[in-house]
Amino acid sequence: MLELKNIFLKNKHFWKQKEVSRSIWLGILFFIGSIIINHFTSLYVDKSASSHVTDILLDNLPVVNVNFMVNEVVWIFIWFIFFLLIIKPQRIPYVLKNLALFIFIRSIFISLTHLGPIPDHSFLNRHDILSSIASGNDMFFSGHTGMPFLLALIFWENKILRYILIFFSVMFGVTMILGHLHYSIDVVAAFFITHSIYRIGKRLFYADYKLFHKAEMEKIKA
Repeated sequence: MLELKNIFLKNKHFWKQKEVSRSIWLGILFFIGSIIINHFTSLYVDKSASSHVTDILLDNLPVVNVNFMVNEVVWIFIWFIFFLLIIKPQRIPYVLKNLALFIFIRSIFISLTHLGPIPDHSFLNRHDILSSIASGNDMFFSGHTGMPFLLALIFWENKILRYILIFFSVMFGVTMILGHLHYSIDVVAAFFITHSIYRIGKRLFYADYKLFHKAEMEKIKA
């Protein structure tokens, strides 16, 4: 708690800037709004899900128990991102708005594609907030794969973070396939769609991008 307090005090001048503070709150509202949209889209998908289809990878791979990866490791990833934003709040507006855009666009995709879940899949003992956001029938495309990759693109100039986030993206993608929680096309397509989302977000939130980029460049020079 003391460390967190020191971080806030260190960035005290930043929080006092009205324009930036307004952008942060707007990012938070966008993010919450996208979560709500995703929740109701998932409810719709639950009612509309059709039969499952064959998959060249899943048909030839045994089901692996990935409960630990989907629950505990995902939360480690979430706390890691939270830490990255808190230590440098200049990152918050751009990152939050891009994540909101990602969730919103993915909600459109899952509402258009009604593939049913794979019958033989890893059991997930989910009793957390994530289970109330997504149902498991939201197949195309994989959010577990796409979201870390989006963050890797955002933090691309920082080589260490870039490789860490790409590692998370690939690891979660492999996890989804081994656990038979996503079709292989959900995972593969996530990289291509996410790159397009990144390009759209850069144009839509250019002012926030400049603030983010300036903060990252200062860190690299330091």
